[in-house]
Amino acid sequence: MIDFYALTSPNVQKVFLMLEEVELPYKVIPVDVWAGKQFEAEFKKLNPNAKIPVIVDHNSYGGKPHTVFESGAILFYLAEKTGKYLPKDPAARMDTIQWLFWQMATVGPMFGQKVHFTLFAPQGNEYSATRYKTEVLRLYDVLETRLGQSQYIGSIDYSIADMACFPWMRGYESHGATRASHPNVARWVDSVMARPATKRMLEKIAELQAKSSREKATDEQKDRFFGRGQYARV
Repeated sequence: MIDFYALTSPNVQKVFLMLEEVELPYKVIPVDVWAGKQFEAEFKKLNPNAKIPVIVDHNSYGGKPHTVFESGAILFYLAEKTGKYLPKDPAARMDTIQWLFWQMATVGPMFGQKVHFTLFAPQGNEYSATRYKTEVLRLYDVLETRLGQSQYIGSIDYSIADMACFPWMRGYESHGATRASHPNVARWVDSVMARPATKRMLEKIAELQAKSSREKATDEQKDRFFGRGQYARV
């Protein structure tokens, strides 16, 4: 059994996708990050970085429990454990890993900052908002080119690289991309959206929405979450 510490973020969604695809038994343990539950001592024993997702696989190396944090590492761990969604061919395997790193190093941070400066930052951040919106559209161009060369992001087959990117990029039209401007991205989103595991993931995310206090979080809770106000280090 795998314990899955989660809520609803894109980084959580990618792990849901993998768990549903490989059909390993797992138990969801909600962590309301807007209420600061990730900062509690017991959770920080699992992830000293105080973020979700985290998994605890109770039947891991040598049959012993093992904890894994960082969503990309979790995808890689589950692919290694099951032998699925990571190519065996060395060249295709490396291509998949490098596109997984692309998502972790660029898509996640840039899209996350765009969301922050669009939804949560105070007025007067036009430079930041413009910078991140521009970078997000540039990354859609990168993906459009890649998907013109390959059926899926990592290789010709669906893989952890697709699972990593999909939750961030499935709402491409809300980011300023369109079917006309990015037809390969649209085709890819449609293909992933049609997968049964994706549909199950979206159902589970909808269920977890009720366990999130985001819409009623206090200013103090938001400040702690974002590391601002009294929680700012500088």
